[in-house]
Amino acid sequence: MRLIGLTGGIAAGKSTIGRRLAQHGAIRIDADDLARDAVAPGSPGLARVVQRFGSGVLRADATLDRAALGARVFGDAAALGELNAIVHPEVRRLFRERVERARAEDPDAIVVYEVPLLVETAARDEPWDHIVVAEADADTRIARMMSLRGMSEDAARQRISQQASDEERRAVADVVIDTSGTEAETLEQADRLWRQLLSLG
Repeated sequence: MRLIGLTGGIAAGKSTIGRRLAQHGAIRIDADDLARDAVAPGSPGLARVVQRFGSGVLRADATLDRAALGARVFGDAAALGELNAIVHPEVRRLFRERVERARAEDPDAIVVYEVPLLVETAARDEPWDHIVVAEADADTRIARMMSLRGMSEDAARQRISQQASDEERRAVADVVIDTSGTEAETLEQADRLWRQLLSLG
């Protein structure tokens, strides 16, 4: 089994690459999905969030009220750190469970973990066989965030500034995929990457 870390800044096109690799046969794991599962109703992660931040972060149906929680940690670095200390270890646990399940089902599987904050978190210490970075210039990513997510230019720039730089991601990359062109160009690079992964197998 081979473990591929797929990362990149916000709106850099990670999902386009991840979906393409999954179409070719990779097992795709999305860190954003794991983060939601980590605080799903009945989960130990959600119980710890409520213990720390109070029942006011729950909706009437006992699901997490992300807006309320966001308001609690926004601008409070200590509170955000405490939240991350709850969620990140739970995400890592879920990730390892998924990897072991994939290994049991297919010892030759290629697992692609789509993780935005690979450089910024303990995910960088996972035993990656390859790290793939999706990269587009800041102006392209800002335009995407404004058109696809309805964000203001200032909000988009702020999100980018809070993440690792292109240089920091390139420093850990085995492969960089330039996503600043057309979707077809990005997919062609993903196809080429898949062929390379198969040839290395």
